This record gives sequence, C-alpha cells and structure tokens, in this order.
Amino acid sequence: MDRIKLLIADDHALVREGTRRILEAEKDLKVIAEAGDGEEAVRLATSLAPDVAIIDIAMPKLDGIEVTRRIKASCPKTAVLILSAYDDDQFVFDLLEAGAAGYLLKSVRGQELVNAVRAIYAGESVLHPLVARKVLNHFVSSPGKTKKQKPLEILTQREMDILKLVTRGLSNKEIADELFLSLRTVQGHVGSIFSKIGVGSRTEAVVRALKEGWVTLEDIP
Repeated sequence: MDRIKLLIADDHALVREGTRRILEAEKDLKVIAEAGDGEEAVRLATSLAPDVAIIDIAMPKLDGIEVTRRIKASCPKTAVLILSAYDDDQFVFDLLEAGAAGYLLKSVRGQELVNAVRAIYAGESVLHPLVARKVLNHFVSSPGKTKKQKPLEILTQREMDILKLVTRGLSNKEIADELFLSLRTVQGHVGSIFSKIGVGSRTEAVVRALKEGWVTLEDIP
C-alpha cells in the first residue's frame, strides 16, 4: 500500500513531535520531513513534493499564507492543510485564496486530523465547522475582480451538476448515488473539473465557483 507522504511545519518542536506521533501511528501515513520555519517549509516541500503539507499560520521568516502560496506555485499537486490556533476570518480567507485545501483548528482530536489528511489526499474538502459557513458567505459577497466566464464556456453541464454537489459538501460516493453514476465516472468528472478551472482541491474549486457566481448560497443547504 502506498503511504501518504506528509510534511509538518510548525515552529514549536513539541507540537511537531506530537503531531508526528499521531500521524505515524497510522499504517498509511508517513512523515517525510519537519520544518521549524516558513522558509524551511517551502524548501522541503519543493525538494520532496509531499502529498500533504500540514502548515501552521504563525511561523518565523514566512507566515503560513505566504508558505501556502509558494508551495502551491512550486508543487501544485501538494495539498496544504492549515492547522491553526486561530479562526480569524481574514486568516482563513487569505489562506484559501493562496490555495489551501483545508483549515482545521488545533483544538481538533488526533483522529479528526488523521481523517482530514486522508480526505484532503483523496481530493475532499476539509474546513472546520466554525469557519465553513463564513467562508462561503465571504466568497459570495466578495466576488473576484477578474472578467467572469460563464461556467458552460469552461465546463460541461454534467460537470456543473457535479460542481454544485461538491459545493454542497457531498463526497464522490454521495454524488454518484445522487446522479445514478458510477464512482469511477464521478472521480473522472471531478478530475476534469480540477484540470479545466486550474485547481488542486475541492476547497479551491468551491472558492472559484462562488467567486465566479457559478453557484450561490441557495445551492448550499
């Protein structure tokens, strides 16, 4: 079984040690590097290309926002999971703009972190419940400044149907059941959506769809 390769970046050695112990207790997870500051995190991510980088916001040299931006620029396939003590709105919005695939508070339990790593690796969206709704509200009320494209100029109607269900938080299996499709077909469509709109995670896809006005809060329960 291929193990999910992880990078942990936090300026507190004790936090890194505890996080590593939790993750490496799982047979499918492997921590390949640790970083104590932002510059080291970017350097290690660029050279090692981990599957998931678990990043703290407040680090020396480069903060988590800039670290996320640089990692996504150099290793677009690396999913960034933010693990933070803060749920400040602007931190969350800036990190998602930078390309983070998930945002969890450090108050989560160890199993929740393990589940989040697996979910992000599988392309799922991971947002702490305390921040998820205000993230949606923010990107609906703060649309992008770029010239908008109509969704069907980029995506097929079937892909738009699937993107709306992704925005509602449904998993690939749930989407397959909803649309009477095979799981493999849904996975293929989701991959195509990511490729066409230039994103690497469900979170990024949802942010793009909300900013472009392709989906609205009425589409989300």
